[in-house]
Amino acid sequence: MHTNSTNTDRMNMDKEHVIRRSWDVGKDVPVIQNEQTSQKLVKLLQWLSFFIVALLVFALAIFSKGSFLLLITLSSNATYTVPADQKPCALLSVSCAVIAPSVLLLIKSLWKLFFKDSKKPSKETVLWVLCVEFLVSLGTAVLTIVAMPFFGIVTNVMMLNSISILSSIFQVAAQCIARETKQFIVPPIISLVLIVSGYVLFILSYLLLKEDRGMNIWIGLAIVGTIFVSLNWWENYSTLFKSSFLNSISEDITKSRNVVSILSSLVRILVTAAVVGAYVPLSGRVWSSVTSVPGNVGLVILILVAIQIVSSALCHWFVVVACKMHVMRRSFLLPMYLASLGVLAAFVAPVIIFFQNSSDPRGANYTITEYCHDITYGRGLSSDTVWFERLVRDITHTLCPQDMTNLTEMGLLGGSALCWWLGWILCTMYIWFLQLQRIERTQNLFVRRMYEGAFLEQSILLNTRFEIQRKKEFHRQTDPVTVYLCATMWHENYDEMMKMIISMFRLDKYRPRNESNDDVSFESHIYFDDAFKDVNGSKERHVNEYAEDLVDVIRVVYKSPPLPCQRILHTPYGGRLEYTLPNGNLLMVHFKDKLLIRHKKRWSQIMYLYYILGWRLTRKYFKTFDQGEDENELKKKMTKEKDNTYLLALDGDTDFQPSAVMLLIDRLKRYPRVGAACGRIHPTGTGPMVWYQKFEYAVGHWLQKTAEHVFGSVLCSPGCFSLFRGAALMDDNVMKRYTTKSTEASHYVQYDQGEDRWLCTLLLQQGWRVEYNAASDAYTNAPQDFKEFYNQRRRWGPSTMANTIDLLGSGSLTSQRNSSISKPFILYQILSMAASILGPATICLMISGSLSFILDINPNIALVLATVPPVVYLLVCFKLKSETQIAIAAVMSVLYAFLMIGTALSIIGAMVEQQTIWTPSGLFLISLVLLNIITAAFHPKEFHLVVYGLLYFISIPSGYLLLTIYSMVNMNNVSWGTRETGVQVAAPPTKAITQRILQAKCCKFLCWDSGKVADQNGQVPETVVLANEPKVNPNLTSEDNNRNVEFRSHQSTEQNWVTQLQNKSYDFPLNEDILGKGEEDFWRELQKLYLEPLAEDKEKQKKITNDLKELRNKATFIFFICNAMWLVATFTLQAIGSSVTIRIPKSNLNLTQTREYLFIDPIGLMFLLGFASLLLIQFFAMFYHRIYTLIHFVAFVNTESKSARRQPDDDMQIPDMLEKELKYDKYFDTFLSIENPAAIQQHNQETPV
Repeated sequence: MHTNSTNTDRMNMDKEHVIRRSWDVGKDVPVIQNEQTSQKLVKLLQWLSFFIVALLVFALAIFSKGSFLLLITLSSNATYTVPADQKPCALLSVSCAVIAPSVLLLIKSLWKLFFKDSKKPSKETVLWVLCVEFLVSLGTAVLTIVAMPFFGIVTNVMMLNSISILSSIFQVAAQCIARETKQFIVPPIISLVLIVSGYVLFILSYLLLKEDRGMNIWIGLAIVGTIFVSLNWWENYSTLFKSSFLNSISEDITKSRNVVSILSSLVRILVTAAVVGAYVPLSGRVWSSVTSVPGNVGLVILILVAIQIVSSALCHWFVVVACKMHVMRRSFLLPMYLASLGVLAAFVAPVIIFFQNSSDPRGANYTITEYCHDITYGRGLSSDTVWFERLVRDITHTLCPQDMTNLTEMGLLGGSALCWWLGWILCTMYIWFLQLQRIERTQNLFVRRMYEGAFLEQSILLNTRFEIQRKKEFHRQTDPVTVYLCATMWHENYDEMMKMIISMFRLDKYRPRNESNDDVSFESHIYFDDAFKDVNGSKERHVNEYAEDLVDVIRVVYKSPPLPCQRILHTPYGGRLEYTLPNGNLLMVHFKDKLLIRHKKRWSQIMYLYYILGWRLTRKYFKTFDQGEDENELKKKMTKEKDNTYLLALDGDTDFQPSAVMLLIDRLKRYPRVGAACGRIHPTGTGPMVWYQKFEYAVGHWLQKTAEHVFGSVLCSPGCFSLFRGAALMDDNVMKRYTTKSTEASHYVQYDQGEDRWLCTLLLQQGWRVEYNAASDAYTNAPQDFKEFYNQRRRWGPSTMANTIDLLGSGSLTSQRNSSISKPFILYQILSMAASILGPATICLMISGSLSFILDINPNIALVLATVPPVVYLLVCFKLKSETQIAIAAVMSVLYAFLMIGTALSIIGAMVEQQTIWTPSGLFLISLVLLNIITAAFHPKEFHLVVYGLLYFISIPSGYLLLTIYSMVNMNNVSWGTRETGVQVAAPPTKAITQRILQAKCCKFLCWDSGKVADQNGQVPETVVLANEPKVNPNLTSEDNNRNVEFRSHQSTEQNWVTQLQNKSYDFPLNEDILGKGEEDFWRELQKLYLEPLAEDKEKQKKITNDLKELRNKATFIFFICNAMWLVATFTLQAIGSSVTIRIPKSNLNLTQTREYLFIDPIGLMFLLGFASLLLIQFFAMFYHRIYTLIHFVAFVNTESKSARRQPDDDMQIPDMLEKELKYDKYFDTFLSIENPAAIQQHNQETPV
């Protein structure tokens, strides 16, 4: 009875409140901004990239084929540049160009065989590969070395197109087996007819018309050679035929690709060497003539070989780039098809120019026929003719038939060339319709790993993977992906929560659940740590102010009318809110009660790992298995779903765009062994500490993360924005080991202080790869206070070192399991670790050099002076509280900053005084500045960050000396150190101001902030749960006041967290519901097994405290004894003097020696060279990574649908099904608006009094 009357009172109050506030028609809502990058700028970048790649592919193909044909021409007996008795040199150069790709493939395969896992092929596979490769290499060698030198350039250019003959036959057979429509079989049939016609015209032009019977053997060898070469791409069609033998061979080759590549490369090299080695003596020549080639001729040949090899390799790489950028037609096919014509034009142009120059002195009657006749018989050739003119004469000789007036001969030659070219185009026409995925893997693009140097464009096109063309347009779809956004929150403020929630709503808008584009679906989860508190006078615990803020943020950001599916539930771990977002995606907010479940970030991660991957994913397959479904089929389905389930780990203040998530998804979709991928993290905030971190983060991502990605694997995927593969997390020794409770001192450092790095360490040790995508930007708040920054790095530093040592300790086993972790990469990490450990000593040495120059004192005295302050600070840190340590570090950081300015000026002064920049310190400083500026230039959007480089430079002693000391000495402190605040205080006025700056039009309807009766400045009165006595509002009548007093008094004694949040979200109703029995049992079992709150055991805590101190003492001793030994060694060498130093001649700015010397101790020089080597390695890795980042970004822009990339703000509609449910929902009558007076009137009539 009491409950009914209370509900009636609440309804009456709600009704009166609605009418009373109907005049409040204004609304503040946040702006959900889309991408900030200019679309015009992106389009310009996109088309510029397409044009540059197409131009490079075309130019490089011309250079490759042109240089190879010149080498063929030089080996012909009819040419003059290389004398007849020295032709073996030209033949040797041709064979080098032929085998160059095989040599490169051999080196690459041997590297992978030695440093990565490789399987052995079966005996049948080895025998098949040896036979096929023998025939292909024999045909290539005979065609290029023996036959082609006897034909002209036009014939040679187009003859290479005939190697597509067997591919045409295979395509005809494959289309017949597939039984598709006749239109798809027509192009390969026509191609086959044209190639055969080309052979016929070719034979006629040389045998019937010229009656040159001596050409029989060369014509026969050429035709047989092209047919043998066409066997090279059998693997492209092997799986299309119903042959178990060919299918098994192809599968075995795919699994053992490294060993097969080594075998094929060796066969190619040996057979080519045997053919050229035998052909030279059989043709009446001797190999000894190679050594007597004139220097200028040898240089010409060497340059042509170098051009051919380099241009071929680069052209192949840019072709791969074009395919990955999804511009095959514009930047791959067209340039390749036109390359043959471009080569002919490149050869004809100088011939015409030289003919015009020759015809000027001879008069207008001098014809091209006479010119060709003179060239053919060597007239006008003198011994002093320059090499370029000799090359042009040789080209002219091969271009011109002996009788220019014989139109039939010219027609047959041109006809054969045209038939071969058109036949090749029709044979490869299927590529025009090939469906590619974004950043398609190279192994999915091409069948074989390497191109053929002798016929570059033909080999690349024929090597492109063949697919049967279907009657209906066939789009190769990948399996749909499900991404769970998992954010952990604790003490984030209102604005930080706003950024996170807006980011989730962006994704909801970007990929609506009801849209036909089902490539990826999203579901959001927020795990709120320590969300409950005790309230006097309440029977149950209430959520704290932070949780209330989160509910308020969601209410404010929500754009569409609330849907009927918003639920609030009691759970064994606390409570849960379930929201259906405006476009149909789900958002769950999990409020954790630390009295019921273990708190802190790692345990929140374990909660969502087991809830999503265990309960949501795995359980349904076990239920289906119990119902009798086939076990093997279920395992396949579950494996596929695990591979296509991703978890996006987020912090509570992360801000990101949908494109950033999609770019990470691409990495995991394309590369099945990628277990995690992270983006570019940008710190946000204001003040010097944030400026310092902006440059620090930039350098770390620009150089360190790119080097890890390129040479091995990223070691840490930050928990604020990283995408994890479900299958990787569910692998052995990953998710299960991640639940390990810290029982030893080292566990607290490695497991709890840097949980994201430890999780990545587990993934790497299990064989998964972690990648970095620089185009995937995310923004997160950085510590703005010096104390908070030091406490954050106090956690990160020891944890990073502990995980790196753990990974290096298992380096041998990890390199066996993980194909991305090679022995050289482990060596690189060891050197990086050594540089980090010796960082404090290095800073001391740098400061001592500055003091020595500025104060003009002995270097050893300067070293002692530079060492004393950090040693004193080290000793003080063992005695004083952490707050005092940080205060001292702050003061010392300012002093060191002035000293660093002096150091820079001292180095510059030394260079001026010594009249040279060629000193180790001068070169190092100049190189470091140039390196950072050039690196920033490769990141145009971030170039402005170099301004903060000066602050970073003067803060080096603070970041690498004082912070290191503070972190090591306070290793025993395992508290979080950031966001550790008590009860949230009342929001300052700036909160309301910031909220209103972020807000703009967002709703289609007007609703009331009835949960905020008192204030208009964004602050919520706390009287509901905290006031002992209700307050009287003088603006209301006594009856209204009495009703409010009664209602609020009832709230203060009866209200629980459910009604608390329901009142907080008045115009956004949360419908109380019950958790399912099965899920409730799951949570209770999970709590009992892994997540029970840790009981306080004072004896155990005391033991752990002592163990942590002991670990701290040991680690600190080892760490600083290494630095002390480094300093002592340097001090000793300086004390000994010049007898053990390295003497380097001093040079001035003009690089002329000054007869003076610089003296450098060997240890310092070794360290300087090692550090410089690391920087150079990182710089080249950065350059390589930037290219592939550009490729990925352009491919993303080119393939992502425009509607998904950008939708108008007014286009956010409720899904039809949900809108239908909304009309009949009993809560719909609460969605009242002044825009709909009829609804208000109906509400008044139906509400009981």
